[in-house]
Amino acid sequence: MKKDKIIYWIFTVLLILLMLSTTIGVFHPTQAGIETMKHIGYPYNVLTLLSIAKVLGIIAILVPGFPRLKEWAYAGFTFDLVGAIYAGLSAGDPLMMWLPVGLGLVFVFGSYIYYHKLKKPVL
Repeated sequence: MKKDKIIYWIFTVLLILLMLSTTIGVFHPTQAGIETMKHIGYPYNVLTLLSIAKVLGIIAILVPGFPRLKEWAYAGFTFDLVGAIYAGLSAGDPLMMWLPVGLGLVFVFGSYIYYHKLKKPVL
Protein backbone atom coordinates (compact mmCIF):
# COMPACT_ATOMS: atom_id res chain seq x y z
CA MET A 1 0.00 0.00 0.00
CA LYS A 2 2.81 2.42 0.86
CA LYS A 3 4.51 1.71 -2.48
CA ASP A 4 1.25 2.52 -4.30
CA LYS A 5 0.97 5.85 -2.43
CA ILE A 6 4.51 6.81 -3.36
CA ILE A 7 3.94 5.94 -7.03
CA TYR A 8 0.62 7.84 -7.01
CA TRP A 9 2.27 10.97 -5.61
CA ILE A 10 5.19 10.79 -8.04
CA PHE A 11 2.82 10.66 -11.03
CA THR A 12 0.51 13.27 -9.51
CA VAL A 13 3.27 15.77 -8.70
CA LEU A 14 4.74 15.38 -12.20
CA LEU A 15 1.27 15.91 -13.70
CA ILE A 16 0.66 19.01 -11.58
CA LEU A 17 4.06 20.49 -12.43
CA LEU A 18 3.41 19.90 -16.13
CA MET A 19 -0.02 21.52 -16.00
CA LEU A 20 1.25 24.46 -13.95
CA SER A 21 4.14 25.01 -16.34
CA THR A 22 1.72 25.31 -19.25
CA THR A 23 -0.33 27.97 -17.46
CA ILE A 24 2.60 30.37 -17.10
CA GLY A 25 1.99 31.76 -20.61
CA VAL A 26 -1.26 33.34 -19.46
CA PHE A 27 0.34 35.24 -16.60
CA HIS A 28 3.49 36.16 -18.54
CA PRO A 29 2.65 36.10 -22.27
CA THR A 30 5.61 35.66 -24.58
CA GLN A 31 5.93 36.17 -28.31
CA ALA A 32 6.80 32.47 -28.68
CA GLY A 33 3.57 31.47 -26.92
CA ILE A 34 1.51 33.77 -29.10
CA GLU A 35 3.21 32.42 -32.24
CA THR A 36 2.63 28.82 -31.14
CA MET A 37 -1.09 29.44 -30.69
CA LYS A 38 -1.26 31.11 -34.12
CA HIS A 39 0.66 28.22 -35.66
CA ILE A 40 -1.79 25.61 -34.39
CA GLY A 41 -4.75 27.75 -35.42
CA TYR A 42 -6.12 28.99 -32.11
CA PRO A 43 -6.54 32.55 -30.88
CA TYR A 44 -4.32 33.36 -27.91
CA ASN A 45 -7.29 33.96 -25.59
CA VAL A 46 -8.11 30.22 -25.73
CA LEU A 47 -4.98 29.76 -23.65
CA THR A 48 -6.59 31.79 -20.87
CA LEU A 49 -9.60 29.46 -20.75
CA LEU A 50 -7.39 26.36 -20.80
CA SER A 51 -5.13 27.73 -18.08
CA ILE A 52 -8.02 28.49 -15.75
CA ALA A 53 -9.43 25.01 -16.38
CA LYS A 54 -6.01 23.47 -15.61
CA VAL A 55 -5.71 25.33 -12.31
CA LEU A 56 -9.22 24.20 -11.33
CA GLY A 57 -8.32 20.63 -12.34
CA ILE A 58 -5.20 20.73 -10.19
CA ILE A 59 -7.27 21.92 -7.23
CA ALA A 60 -9.83 19.15 -7.85
CA ILE A 61 -7.13 16.49 -7.81
CA LEU A 62 -5.39 17.79 -4.70
CA VAL A 63 -8.45 18.43 -2.52
CA PRO A 64 -9.55 15.31 -0.63
CA GLY A 65 -12.96 13.91 -1.48
CA PHE A 66 -15.06 14.88 -4.50
CA PRO A 67 -14.36 11.70 -6.52
CA ARG A 68 -16.61 12.69 -9.43
CA LEU A 69 -14.84 16.04 -9.75
CA LYS A 70 -11.49 14.23 -9.80
CA GLU A 71 -12.73 12.03 -12.64
CA TRP A 72 -13.65 15.15 -14.63
CA ALA A 73 -10.24 16.69 -13.90
CA TYR A 74 -8.42 13.61 -15.19
CA ALA A 75 -10.67 13.56 -18.26
CA GLY A 76 -10.04 17.26 -18.86
CA PHE A 77 -6.27 16.82 -18.68
CA THR A 78 -6.51 13.93 -21.12
CA PHE A 79 -8.59 15.99 -23.56
CA ASP A 80 -6.16 18.90 -23.22
CA LEU A 81 -3.09 16.81 -24.01
CA VAL A 82 -4.68 14.79 -26.80
CA GLY A 83 -6.05 18.03 -28.26
CA ALA A 84 -2.59 19.62 -28.15
CA ILE A 85 -1.06 16.68 -30.01
CA TYR A 86 -3.86 16.70 -32.58
CA ALA A 87 -3.63 20.47 -33.11
CA GLY A 88 0.12 20.23 -33.67
CA LEU A 89 -0.21 17.35 -36.11
CA SER A 90 -3.04 19.14 -37.93
CA ALA A 91 -0.78 22.20 -38.30
CA GLY A 92 1.74 20.01 -40.09
CA ASP A 93 4.23 19.50 -37.29
CA PRO A 94 6.08 16.18 -37.15
CA LEU A 95 4.95 13.72 -34.49
CA MET A 96 8.36 13.85 -32.82
CA MET A 97 7.79 17.52 -32.02
CA TRP A 98 4.67 16.71 -29.98
CA LEU A 99 5.83 13.37 -28.56
CA PRO A 100 6.97 15.00 -25.27
CA VAL A 101 3.34 16.05 -24.72
CA GLY A 102 2.56 12.34 -24.80
CA LEU A 103 4.66 12.03 -21.66
CA GLY A 104 1.98 14.14 -19.98
CA LEU A 105 -0.52 11.41 -20.86
CA VAL A 106 1.71 8.92 -19.03
CA PHE A 107 1.51 11.17 -15.95
CA VAL A 108 -2.29 11.44 -16.25
CA PHE A 109 -2.80 7.70 -16.66
CA GLY A 110 -0.29 6.81 -13.93
CA SER A 111 -1.90 9.19 -11.44
CA TYR A 112 -5.39 8.03 -12.42
CA ILE A 113 -4.59 4.31 -12.17
CA TYR A 114 -2.93 4.67 -8.78
CA TYR A 115 -5.70 6.96 -7.53
CA HIS A 116 -8.12 4.10 -8.12
CA LYS A 117 -5.75 1.54 -6.61
CA LEU A 118 -5.66 3.58 -3.41
CA LYS A 119 -9.46 3.92 -3.35
CA LYS A 120 -10.03 0.16 -3.30
CA PRO A 121 -10.97 -1.16 0.12
CA VAL A 122 -8.29 -3.29 1.73
CA LEU A 123 -9.62 -6.65 2.92
